[in-house]
Amino acid sequence: MKKGTRLDAFLAESLLSQSREKAKREIIAGWVRVDGETVREPSRPVTGNENITVERPGGLYVSRGGQKLHHALDHFGIDVAGRTAADLGASTGGFTDCLLKRGASFVYAVDVGYGQLDFSLRTDPRVLAVERTNVRALRREDFERTVDLLTMDLSFISVLKTVEALHRVFAPVEGLFLIKPQFEAAKGEHKKGVVKDPAAHSAIVLRVLESLEALNVRVRGLCASPIKGPAGNIEFFARVFVGQPADDIAKSTVSAEAVDEVVKKAHAELK
Repeated sequence: MKKGTRLDAFLAESLLSQSREKAKREIIAGWVRVDGETVREPSRPVTGNENITVERPGGLYVSRGGQKLHHALDHFGIDVAGRTAADLGASTGGFTDCLLKRGASFVYAVDVGYGQLDFSLRTDPRVLAVERTNVRALRREDFERTVDLLTMDLSFISVLKTVEALHRVFAPVEGLFLIKPQFEAAKGEHKKGVVKDPAAHSAIVLRVLESLEALNVRVRGLCASPIKGPAGNIEFFARVFVGQPADDIAKSTVSAEAVDEVVKKAHAELK
C-alpha cells in the first residue's frame, strides 16, 4: 500500500469495508479507529502500517438499517428464529442481514430498485431478491413460502398506501413498520423534508397509527429508532398485526399519551 493512501480507499482495497462509498459512511459515523483514535475524515492519509479497525455497532450488518431493526426486535422481544420474513424496501439489505443473523430461515428482499442488495446477501441461499417490484403490486403467488413476519422500511411513500396489498398478499401476519414522519407529514408539518417539532411528531405518528387501526392493522407497540434518518429525521417502529381480529390479540396500544411518551423520550435521547 503506497504512502498517503486515503483512509476510505484503504478500507475498500483491504476489504475492511465492502466499498469506498460504504467506507466513507463508516468513517463519518465514527466506526473507524486508527491506532486507537477515532477518525472521521475519509481523506485521512494512511500507510497501511497503522492498526486500523472498524467497529460496527449492533453487529456486522451490511448497513445501519440492521442496527435499527436489531434494536426494535430487542425492544419488542420478537423471536425471529426459524421464521420466513419479507423485507419490504430492502435496499442494501440491513434489515435482511439482521433477520438472518437473528435466525430467520428465509427472507424475501423486496425493493423497487435494482442491484442495491449487498452481494453477500444476494448470493445467500436463504435470500431471494425480489427487485424492480413496487410493494403495492405484489401478488400472493410471488411468494412460494408462507411469510410470517414482515419488516418494512419505505421512502417517499406513506405506509398507509401499502396496507391494501399487505392484506391481499400476507394477512394474517406480524409486522414491524418503520414510520418515517417526513413521508407521512401534511403540508406545514415539516420544513425541507425534516420534522423537528415534538408536537408535530406526536400528531403525525398518532394519525398513522389510528389510520392503521381503521384499516384492520392492529398496533401492538411503538418505539423510536436508535438512529436518525440521513437528513436527521427521528423515525419510529410500530409493531403490528395485519388482518387479525381485535379480539385475537392484546388490546391496541394506540393512545395520544403513549405516543407522546415515546416521542418525548426520542427527542431527549437523539438530540
